[in-house]
Amino acid sequence: MDFLRESLLQALRLIFTYDPEVYVTIWNSLKVSSLAVLFASLFGVSAGLVVGTCRFTGRRLVITLLNTLMALPTVVVGLICYGFLSRSGPLGHLGLLFTNHAVVIGLTILATPVIANYTIGALSAADGRILPTAQTLGAGSVQSALLLLQEIRFGAMAAVIAGFGRVIAEVGIAMMLGGNIRGLTRTMTTAIALETSKGEFSFGLALGIFLMTVALVVNLLLNLLQQR
Repeated sequence: MDFLRESLLQALRLIFTYDPEVYVTIWNSLKVSSLAVLFASLFGVSAGLVVGTCRFTGRRLVITLLNTLMALPTVVVGLICYGFLSRSGPLGHLGLLFTNHAVVIGLTILATPVIANYTIGALSAADGRILPTAQTLGAGSVQSALLLLQEIRFGAMAAVIAGFGRVIAEVGIAMMLGGNIRGLTRTMTTAIALETSKGEFSFGLALGIFLMTVALVVNLLLNLLQQR
């Protein structure tokens, strides 16, 4: 118990004295997660609108595939991206491996199916007369889609928050594609894993406290939006 108490006090000291290494790691983690969710939102919401509103051959197969991808192991995403971005891979000449760009790419792939599925779920609960009514009144395809998106805005926001919650706590992709480089690509999750293995339990605990705080805020916002 003394060990845990001392570690907790040291962790709080690192947080409230604004330890530079702690906050550089936190900032980098929030930055790559936010960028990934931004790109995943563009792809995921668009895909959700197409799949949720259009009727085409293979639609059920696409929905099943999106549901399956929600449970995709993060190390598999990291492995596939590593193969493409490594020096011997087809995109190796870009030099993206072990950079934040590579981490953002991997996290975007991870979050896109989550956001797409939440968007489809929000569309299924929307009034089915919105699109026909808008088109009858002369709205084009883009205008109709924007009107529908406005109608399901709370569901779309919940989708984005769920995607953020998926990527902020991710460790496999960040470790494999970012390399956990100190001050550059290290995220909260990779730093917790490394520092704890080195015996720096209080440092890992400080990041863990902040990560749990972020997760709590994300879940509170998600619950609030789902109630709306």
